[in-house]
Formats: sequence, C-alpha cells, structure tokens
Amino acid sequence: MDNTTTIRIALLQMNIEAGFPERNFAKLQEMMEKAMEDKRKPDVLMFPEMWNTGYALEQIEDLADPNGKQSTELLSAFGKKHGVYIVGGSIAEKREDGVYNTTLAFDREGNRIADYAKMHLFRLMSEEKYLKAGSHTGRLEIEKAEAGMMICYDIRFPELARKLALDGAKLLFVPAEWPNPRLHHWRTLLTARAIENQMYVIACNRMGQSGETSFFGHSMIIDPWGEIVAEAGEEEVILFGDIDLKLVDDVRTRIPVFEDRRPQLYN
Repeated sequence: MDNTTTIRIALLQMNIEAGFPERNFAKLQEMMEKAMEDKRKPDVLMFPEMWNTGYALEQIEDLADPNGKQSTELLSAFGKKHGVYIVGGSIAEKREDGVYNTTLAFDREGNRIADYAKMHLFRLMSEEKYLKAGSHTGRLEIEKAEAGMMICYDIRFPELARKLALDGAKLLFVPAEWPNPRLHHWRTLLTARAIENQMYVIACNRMGQSGETSFFGHSMIIDPWGEIVAEAGEEEVILFGDIDLKLVDDVRTRIPVFEDRRPQLYN
C-alpha cells in the first residue's frame, strides 16, 4: 500500500469501572502508553464510549467531567507528546445545561479539532433521563481525509451515517458500550454502514462487566467492501489495523452509489 494513503489505527478495548473516573483515567493512560510502544506506531488512538465514568447514570451529575476539562488536558498533552491523533471515545461531559455523552478529538499537535455529542439516547439504559442529546453532526479531518463520528446506538440510524458520507466522510469512528447478547446486531449494523456508504467503519467497544450487564468487546475495523480488516475478541486488548484511503475512492468509482442516488424521490 502507498504509505501516503495508509493510516494505522489503535483501538483501546478496555474494561471500564462504572463510577470510578480516576481509575479509568489511570487505565486509559496506561493503555495509551502501551499502544505507542508498538514497533509500528499508530497514527490514531481511539477508545470506547463513556470511558471516564461508565454508565453510573444515577451519579452522573457528580461524576461527569466539567466541560471536558480533565479529559482535554490528558488527551491534548498525550497527543502532542507522541504526535498522534486521538478520537477520544466518549466521555460524560458536564455543561451548563446538563450532561452530554461527548466525543472529543485532537490532532497531532494536541489541538482539539472536533467534538460530537451523542444524538440518539438509548432508552433501554434510561439515557434520556440523565443525559442531554446532541444537536449537530460530528466531523473532523484525519491526515486530510474527511471523517465522521457516531456513538453506539447512533449506528441504528442509517440516515446519520449517510449524511456524514454525503458531507465527504471516508472514515466513520464509532465508540460504544455495546452489551451482550447483541453481538450479531453489532457486526451487522457496522458492516451495513460500511457497505452502504462505501467507507471505513472504525468501532471501539468496551469489554468486561458492569453490574448485571456484560460487554463482549469485538472492536473492529471494516473496509468499504464490508470486509473485516481487524477484529478483537472479548479480552482487554489493543487492536491495531491499517486502512488505505485509496480503497474508498476505488470502491466509490467502481460502484457509483452516490451518483445514482435519487433523493428527490425519497421523501
């Protein structure tokens, strides 16, 4: 592959201790350092959803990171020190009007380049009772390539992924806390988003146990043909994978889905 179009990704599939932010910060920092020790250093680090607090929703007002300050300080400094992009999973972020489930992204110089608050709140975990829904899409650039961000439950809404693709995204980052027993849904939905939008889907799930809920991991990178580039098992692990941006252009040229759309007939 042409190195100018190749991006190496590291997905930090970690256990999250619900209600213990400081333990989670320490675990994340340890795994970030380990990821950067790899012989082929990654260009991008990515984490699971709500990695700072887990789903301790009844205490989330007290646990959430005010304006993402602590998370920003850690991730910005780490990105600058190691010259790596960070798509920071998502955090519980406390703002003036409530708590949001927010992805923060940083470039190689440690600059905060994007944020995205989860749009679709998951009623089965009572998110709508404790969290505020975001109201804008998440877009960023990774090595001059347009990318989009969605969070967990968002992947059940194909309209959002399609909008990001129409806006130019070639990569889609999806942090999650996706539990058992819905592994088949996880794989199928991620693969569908990749195939229908002819983009890479890069999804980082957590693993481990939280109360009565278990999480199966299976973080994965899927290419625009729907082929799995890399997939983790259920253990705590750093998953590495390479993506080739030229493949996106090739697939979109060979099957010109976006040119053949007839949006005037869809509403």
